[in-house]
Amino acid sequence: MNHPRHARPPSRLIGRSQDLAALRSRLTGTADAALLLSGEAGAGKTALLDALAAELGQDGVRVLRASGAQFETDIGYSGLNQLLMPLLDSLDRLDEGHRDALRVAVGVGGGPPPSRLLISTAVLLLLRSMAEDHPLCLVVDDLPWLDRATLSVLGFVVRRLAGSRVGFLAAARTGTDSFFETGLLTEYRVQPLDDTSSAALVARAHPAMAPTVRRRIVAEARGNPLALVELPAALDRDQREARRAVPAVLPLGERLQALFAARVGALPAPTRELLLLAALDGTGDLATVEAAAGRAVLDDLAPAERDRLVRVSAFPQHLSFAHPLIGAAVVTRATAADRRRAHQALAGVLGDRPERRAHHLGEATAHPDETVALRLEEAARLRLGRGDAFGAVAALTRAAELSPDAADVARRLAEAAYIGADSGDLSAASRLLAGARQADPGGRRSLHAAAASAFLLINGEGDIGTAHRLLVGAIETGDHHYDASDGALVDALFTLTMLCWYGGDPLLWRPLLRALDRLTPAPPDLLWVCVQTFGDPARTGPAALPRLDALLDDIGSDAARTVRIGTCSLYPDRLADSRRASYRLVEQGRAGATPARRHIAALIHLAQDHYDAGLWDEATDLADEGTSLCEEHNHRYFTGKFQYVRALVAAATGDTETAARLAEDIVRWAAPRGAHGLRALADHVRGLAALGRGDAETAWHHARALTPPGTLAPYLPQAMAGTLDLVEAAVRTGRHAEAAAHARAVRESAMADLSPRLRLLALACEALTTPGDAALPLFDRALAAVEPGRWPFDTARVHLLYGERLRRRRAAKEARDHLLTALDTFEELGARPWADRARTELRAGGAGAGTAASGRTALTPQERQIATLAASGLTNKQIAERLFLSHRTIGTHLYQLYRKLGISSRTALRDALDLENVR
Repeated sequence: MNHPRHARPPSRLIGRSQDLAALRSRLTGTADAALLLSGEAGAGKTALLDALAAELGQDGVRVLRASGAQFETDIGYSGLNQLLMPLLDSLDRLDEGHRDALRVAVGVGGGPPPSRLLISTAVLLLLRSMAEDHPLCLVVDDLPWLDRATLSVLGFVVRRLAGSRVGFLAAARTGTDSFFETGLLTEYRVQPLDDTSSAALVARAHPAMAPTVRRRIVAEARGNPLALVELPAALDRDQREARRAVPAVLPLGERLQALFAARVGALPAPTRELLLLAALDGTGDLATVEAAAGRAVLDDLAPAERDRLVRVSAFPQHLSFAHPLIGAAVVTRATAADRRRAHQALAGVLGDRPERRAHHLGEATAHPDETVALRLEEAARLRLGRGDAFGAVAALTRAAELSPDAADVARRLAEAAYIGADSGDLSAASRLLAGARQADPGGRRSLHAAAASAFLLINGEGDIGTAHRLLVGAIETGDHHYDASDGALVDALFTLTMLCWYGGDPLLWRPLLRALDRLTPAPPDLLWVCVQTFGDPARTGPAALPRLDALLDDIGSDAARTVRIGTCSLYPDRLADSRRASYRLVEQGRAGATPARRHIAALIHLAQDHYDAGLWDEATDLADEGTSLCEEHNHRYFTGKFQYVRALVAAATGDTETAARLAEDIVRWAAPRGAHGLRALADHVRGLAALGRGDAETAWHHARALTPPGTLAPYLPQAMAGTLDLVEAAVRTGRHAEAAAHARAVRESAMADLSPRLRLLALACEALTTPGDAALPLFDRALAAVEPGRWPFDTARVHLLYGERLRRRRAAKEARDHLLTALDTFEELGARPWADRARTELRAGGAGAGTAASGRTALTPQERQIATLAASGLTNKQIAERLFLSHRTIGTHLYQLYRKLGISSRTALRDALDLENVR
């Protein structure tokens, strides 16, 4: 069946490019290909057959198709009729005996029934004759459901395909019995789609679906394409768009019921009862099913085992459905009364499992019941403590539905709304908040309702000031008595901290500080540290560092706590200490196991951390991932922080157009909402970009917009990042008094005590404004403040400034050393404009343009670590996993250090490192 290949548009099948490529190669690589596509029901076998048949037709292959049908299995040669109908006009190619036999077999001629051998020979001769003109391929879907007579003929033909230019391609469900001798075919197993492809398929079929519902569908369908498309169709619009809760067990549409429910319906009633218990329990624990049923279960499960619907293991006792949709089919076929009885039976045997017991009681209860509602509320607390925000929202929502009192309904829905907003499900939060207001219109506004409203306001068209007033009002009029153990109050104060940062106005912080002072017996450590390090760290941060270090040592696995500790770590430059925990959140988020807001927040911290560490490709990738998540989940108020990191990289690498566009995007969102704290990030980016291109006057105006010269703006921690920019721009434009005033303000603050990097910047500001040789020791102290390799861009800037000062003091050799160090680092980072500045200084001092490339081989500590691991035999991937970097970053570092060491391969690393150590 060889045929020429033609260019064709890519298949519209999602996630099947590798399958199609593999099948094409097998079909085109031999003239007598005989393939069987196997896979579970709904796996996409028919879609692959259709795509391959279309491609074969484009390539000049004549395709003859048939499809098995259960209602035609008793009609002899009905399958052969489908296959050969297009060839009836060509039967004259056969001799009279074979022609007549074939006409009788396919039902277009009369006469006595011919023998099976005669029919089989006639089919083979006809196919070979037709293939002399054009290659043929027989394509059969649902092979086991063809009639037995056709299967016999096809078996005869397939055994004799050699040299015929006739191919055979069929599909069958895994585990389906057939009269066809499938050993004649090369089997190709069609695997489930991966999660990425699954999500893409759902998005294409149901583009308006909420992300949380899409993740649920992907998890339940387990890569089954039919389920991915059909499960959402069984939900109503409100459920698909997350305006109403999705059932614990997803309903099945008609096509899925046809596949699964019919098989369940044929089982004996005792078997169906046990399967219902197992499906609603969801753990697979046979002991629980047996206890709830009140009897031994293995014998009654045997019919389901024989039909391959379930798998039962005795040690340990466990039941698993062959596909999750079989469990869904069991629940779909059960009546509401059957389901309530099963839930009640399960609740009765789960006394030691309060979460699961509360869930089953909630599902078994048909009328308001405060006792059950309280148990569901307690279960929500347990789930939230494990980081299961989605489960907590579901439990609180059901608790509200079962609450007899309107005030309790409103309170529980408001808390669910807050958890939903805090975890990133803003559409669900909006719906729940509306429900809370409707349930108790005249009731007092709860802290959770106010905090949820604040999230929704700043993500929509509302402004920071309105959200701040709303939340402060709820805090100051609440009946919490400023009890530090009140979880709702602490959550509200964390939310208020975020609003204050966005606002960038010291006045916004006053109500928060008052509330913090009134907490009894004392503020929780994490909240207190967050306010000190995230509010005005240049003045209050150092006092919080011992407690921050203790928090980092005990960061744990709770998602909210991890993110909040990361927030505390941002301005004291401790993000690297929370890197492992943040990566864990990101990996969980990518797998759909962490709420979107936690995933996004962890990406913010990692992106900033990687920028600070000079891993700019990695920082950009993380920022791009975060931006996509913000768009997917409608978290616009987070997007500016990712744009900031991308803009910093663009400014430092000389991509001024991108830096300017991103800065403008930040301002466009922040300005109308009063988000001056976020807008300040754009001023920092613009000032840095201007300095890089040598435009000190423009840099000065942007730097002073960030903070007035001579003042480190209070409660605007972003101002610390721009201190060196302001002082350098002031010096270069002749504003020496302003430069000195700002260096003095930095010196009088506590900024230098926050971290080695900030001490580096503070001392560099002082050195820049100190005349004559007295500046040189300050530069030395600045560079001694940081470990080699840490904060490479900031350190290289100070080396550049030091080299410039030394050159002007005519200390040529010392100047050259610092300028070369700066140039090496800038080149490694890709900071092109800054590297150009260093080269210009080197030339002005008499050094050749190629000095840097040939004169320095010293490795940074990170490069030495990577080189040592590589020399020990680890692969790039293994090194990346150990250092929490990407394999691409490791490859880049290896390339750079090969150049520094003068080698060209991994095998020379050990000797080169030994020589470097001797030096």
